[in-house]
Amino acid sequence: MKIIGFELDWVTVPAKPDSVNSPEVNHSLHMLPHGGKPGWSLQFDTIPKAIVQLHADDGTVGVGECYRGLPVDILKQIAQNMMGSDIVSLNAQDLPLPPGRLYDGFECAILDALAKRRGMRLCDLLGGPYRERVRVGFWTGHRTTADAGRKAKEGKALGYDCIKFKCSGTDPVVEWAQAVRDQCGAAFQIIFDPNQRFENLAAAERIAHGLEEVGNVLCLEDPLPKWDVSEWRLLRRKIKIPLCAHVALPYPELDSFAWDVIRNLEAGANDYFNFHGGIWAARKLMAVADLAGKPYWHGSEVDLGILEAACVHKCAAGSLATLPSDIFGRLVREHDLLIRPLEIQNGYAKVPDGPGLGVELDSEALRHYRTEHWDCHL
Repeated sequence: MKIIGFELDWVTVPAKPDSVNSPEVNHSLHMLPHGGKPGWSLQFDTIPKAIVQLHADDGTVGVGECYRGLPVDILKQIAQNMMGSDIVSLNAQDLPLPPGRLYDGFECAILDALAKRRGMRLCDLLGGPYRERVRVGFWTGHRTTADAGRKAKEGKALGYDCIKFKCSGTDPVVEWAQAVRDQCGAAFQIIFDPNQRFENLAAAERIAHGLEEVGNVLCLEDPLPKWDVSEWRLLRRKIKIPLCAHVALPYPELDSFAWDVIRNLEAGANDYFNFHGGIWAARKLMAVADLAGKPYWHGSEVDLGILEAACVHKCAAGSLATLPSDIFGRLVREHDLLIRPLEIQNGYAKVPDGPGLGVELDSEALRHYRTEHWDCHL
């Protein structure tokens, strides 16, 4: 089963109106430098991402999706380097690809093709599913207080039981939480993700105690800088709200690495994990958390349908993937580039049927959002 061709399509898919921030508090959410601009200066939906189609000599087509903002020339070189490779003979857990953000899109296409060749779903290739429906959460960015309650109510009406807010130490998150409780009741939960921007232990403790009084917060994700696990441990002892550590393998520039799992466990710094990374890399992180008895969810770059389908399969194969994952379907972007979107009902995403990822690329949508096309063939 040799690779005889690649197609790479760069797409820019805008976010839907009102899906990210309130107009009054608009914040850019792309954390990394891009195009000569610093992190947190660009909105995620303005940055292209590449869709990979791998063609094998037996007619199998594997599809993958890369993270946004990757260098075009290097993606083309990777495709050329992989030409002629026998997929069946490759070690699926350690592919001959550059590490980091460049790895995962091609891994997705290769494993999709391999699972299709073997007539199994991706979750079966990963060891088998613990569940056929994966819990997912509603999501939004920064909001005004009134808008926070309205947005959460929108999610509850769609059957979700949890919403995740992006925030910082300057946002009135206690007021947001109260507005959500007023609109949705005490049982509807919130995840606050300040991306390490609650600044210091005293500020994080003060915010957390205010949120405890409202009583509807599922957890705080990355409230403090990742490196300071001693402060994490102190905060965990001082508050009742669980802490979640985001281990995001696509972000080594932001000091996020696989060994953070071991470091946090040894320090007793957190209750939950949010894992974000490639297919096998994320499964390895999940296996450690399973052994430690720490529940987790799968993170996202507000991706399109191919990567989201891979996330559903990974969570299905993870024993303790029981917390609401960042899998949004078409809630945020105009399109997910799938002919049939992921089936999400009442806050659960169904594991796609069929071999491989179990999803089909929408060629018409691909052409509509395409900014560049490139292909190579033997």
